[in-house]
Amino acid sequence: MAKITRIEALMVDLLPKVKRTDAIQSFVSQETPIIRIYDADGAIGTGYTYTIGTGGPSIMMLIKHTLAPALIGREASETEKIWRDLLFLTHATSVGAMTSLALAAIDTALWDLKCRKAGQPLHLMAGGAQSRIPLYTTEGGWLHIETSALVDDAVKAKELGFGGAKVKIGRPHVSEDVARLEAVRRAVGPAFEIMTDANQRFTVDEAIRRARCLTPIDIAWLEEPLTADDLSGHVRLSQSTTLPVAVGESLYSHLHFREYLQQGACSIVQVDVARIGGITPWLKVAHLAECFNVPVCPHFLMELHVSLCTSVPNARWVEYIPQLDSLTEKPMRIENGHAIPSDDPGLGIAWDINAVKRATVEGSAFVTE
Repeated sequence: MAKITRIEALMVDLLPKVKRTDAIQSFVSQETPIIRIYDADGAIGTGYTYTIGTGGPSIMMLIKHTLAPALIGREASETEKIWRDLLFLTHATSVGAMTSLALAAIDTALWDLKCRKAGQPLHLMAGGAQSRIPLYTTEGGWLHIETSALVDDAVKAKELGFGGAKVKIGRPHVSEDVARLEAVRRAVGPAFEIMTDANQRFTVDEAIRRARCLTPIDIAWLEEPLTADDLSGHVRLSQSTTLPVAVGESLYSHLHFREYLQQGACSIVQVDVARIGGITPWLKVAHLAECFNVPVCPHFLMELHVSLCTSVPNARWVEYIPQLDSLTEKPMRIENGHAIPSDDPGLGIAWDINAVKRATVEGSAFVTE
């Protein structure tokens, strides 16, 4: 065991590789706070979190003024205790996006440090349940993309070995969504999965209507059909359709997932390691879902989720959206449409520290000792 002696923090701002639009917003940038935690033995753990364009400086300030000072002198290996203590320290701002995202940066860094000191990759330290996870792609399914381009991207993904593709829905009339999805289904055949994502666009009545219209296309799931805090609405929707209802990217507490699962409000869990507050609570949610016989198909952050998904038995998919290529020395390993976790000690992300420093947002960096 060794105590934490130093925290370095900075933020980079990554531009999307392609134009990204959905039913409620455009994804214009990925603010990415990155944390490096040092212990008394000289070991270093690197963690990160993200936003889709707003709030990054607020996360950095919460870490700088509240969370980082509370880490100095703590035993770095006590990831569960530290996570709980920091959650209590910020109880006046929990549960909420900013606090969970800030906690995630620290928790992922501590897990990286613990894995490196043990000489083990995260996927083994956290469970080692699977050796690979199927990939589906989202990068060609954004809402602004014309139908012909949706079809071309899905066909290409199938040829590359991907098991599925996500298509954003939420066009003004349901008939537009249906026409786009039917075109994709005709092109890829019955065995290729088509995921759909409404990004919290619909009211309950409209979600029920659209689910009825989408059922004949045999989609893999209907993602975020309603606002994330409408638990009763998700119960009504789930009871009215045979389509799997997926939720989770906009839930920020493991206890919220408990409520969804207990009330039968979803059939797929999309827990996001950054938005839930780190690896520690992510594993709680994944194992909770396992107890309800519900699969985990996490949102975004494929470079980290590949190791977490292979650590648990009920993970089914990793979402392919590459975003860290410019900050890492090697990309996530892909074989035959599957994501393969790294066997290197740590999170499995090969950060290029010089590239990170070059991309640092001016004025964002600080050190706590």
